[in-house]
Amino acid sequence: MDYASNGNGMPWLRAYPPGVDWAMALPQTTLPALFDAAVARFGNRPCLEFLGRRWSYAEVGALVGHAAAGLHRLGIGPGSRVGLCLPNGPHYVIAFFAVLRTGATVVNCNPLYTEEELTRIVCDAGVEVMLAPDLRPIEARVLGLLGTTPLRHIVICPFAEVMPWLKGLAFRLLKRGMIDHAPDGETRVSTWRALLAGPAVALPPPQPGDIAVLQYTGGTTGLPKAAMLTHANLAANTRQVTAWSPHLVPGAERMLAVLPFFHVFALTACLLAAIAEGSEVILLPRFEAGPLLATLRRTRPTIFNVVPTLLKALMDAGITRADLVSIKVCISGGAPLPAEIQTRFEAIGACRVVEGYGLTEASPVCLCNPLVGETRPGTIGLPLPGVRVELRALDDPMRPVPLGERGEVCVAGPNVMAGYWNRPAETAEVLLPDGVLRTGDVGVMDDAGYVTLVDRIKDLIICSGYKVFPRMIEEALYKHPDVVAATVVGMPDAYRGESPAAFVELRPGSTATVEALHAMLAEALSPITLPKLIEIRPHLPRTAVGKLSKTELRAELKARQAVQDPNPAGAAP
Repeated sequence: MDYASNGNGMPWLRAYPPGVDWAMALPQTTLPALFDAAVARFGNRPCLEFLGRRWSYAEVGALVGHAAAGLHRLGIGPGSRVGLCLPNGPHYVIAFFAVLRTGATVVNCNPLYTEEELTRIVCDAGVEVMLAPDLRPIEARVLGLLGTTPLRHIVICPFAEVMPWLKGLAFRLLKRGMIDHAPDGETRVSTWRALLAGPAVALPPPQPGDIAVLQYTGGTTGLPKAAMLTHANLAANTRQVTAWSPHLVPGAERMLAVLPFFHVFALTACLLAAIAEGSEVILLPRFEAGPLLATLRRTRPTIFNVVPTLLKALMDAGITRADLVSIKVCISGGAPLPAEIQTRFEAIGACRVVEGYGLTEASPVCLCNPLVGETRPGTIGLPLPGVRVELRALDDPMRPVPLGERGEVCVAGPNVMAGYWNRPAETAEVLLPDGVLRTGDVGVMDDAGYVTLVDRIKDLIICSGYKVFPRMIEEALYKHPDVVAATVVGMPDAYRGESPAAFVELRPGSTATVEALHAMLAEALSPITLPKLIEIRPHLPRTAVGKLSKTELRAELKARQAVQDPNPAGAAP
């Protein structure tokens, strides 16, 4: 990336936050090495807290060693892919580092995925072993993959076993309907306890250039594909994130981790950054406003990374200044942070909320507003250490544009992925010959290096930080025999940022209803992917050559929002 060509240099250096060195050395290391260094330095410090139960760094280190040996006995090693279909909890953290210690690659899977979505990922990645909780219906969906996909073994992780003793007993008694049980005599299924049963063994360490995580994303177009994130990518981004908070004290902080680790923002900014600095990671398996407020009051965390929908839900639940008094750092990512939510939350709390930006292909964090120094609301901030950001012409991704002009946000740095798994053509579309990653987002950089996003090239829909792929919904709609045309666009959503809106054209004489279409989609798609709006139209807009056009539909939805229509006709239940 050549900044001399347009004479702009690196303007962000003029406004860089005090105590942060953009040119700092970034490690060429592995995640097991990062973890082992934390265990050696902070062994007696608390590492994990789960619903009141604690594990020290030394205890977690020992469990990782036993779990790695158990995976090794299952035939896992360099070249293997292991799926983690787990909520936030000790099982996820221990399994994550254990998989990497064997030299294998982690494949993150959302536990809310349908069996069809899991099948697609397991087949694409070649997942051999998967870890899943003993919770209905997650376990049942994972068990359904045996015999029909490359998956050959499942490790079941009992939820109650990692709770405090009394809570675990109560869960077994009162929530027995939530607990699933593997079929008796099924040799392809084992337990977490069995995985840990054997002695730890010495295993060859992975190398920095090895693929640590296959993180599925929509990229710029089409169906989900896996970004190959190397150990060096994730270790560098971990250091970039921790360097952004020079006022924090290693070994003395507490990270509240409610954002799910299967999402790359939480993986790096909540888990890896906390482990690297010896912080205590306070784990919550899912977001519920009441339990989250109770955890805030009980544990008094100092770091709380969020997404905008979470902030809004907490304010709606009545969060107070007293609940937030311990927070030193609050970074919002995953989706644009509305100014109204930021202003309201900062008026309640004692700390600033800063907006950052990243994408899966960059491990993911690339820019952030300063935690110390000038914050510019409405922008995504400045490049993190070692990240180069340039705005490129929309008609020529090799040509930079001057400061103040619109262009595609392009980034380069040690955190940029190695490419997409088994997709060289898609890789070539986003990784340019000069090593620059195209983000697909349109922005403007000011003379101090702050970037403001103004548009999106890609057709993805961002719902609460999750990428929803219109094509997947469209394909599901086309499975209905009466659907002759279907198109999906993003509609403004005050809570989730965006939600999918589906428009359908039916065969003449069809009696299909919105309710029937919604029920069909509910069987095939995860909840976050379900359209908030389904409308049946006699005709859908098309281009001059007959292709379905989304432009008119997007404009119509924006016009509806402008007049604040509270209940668009045809809204799905």
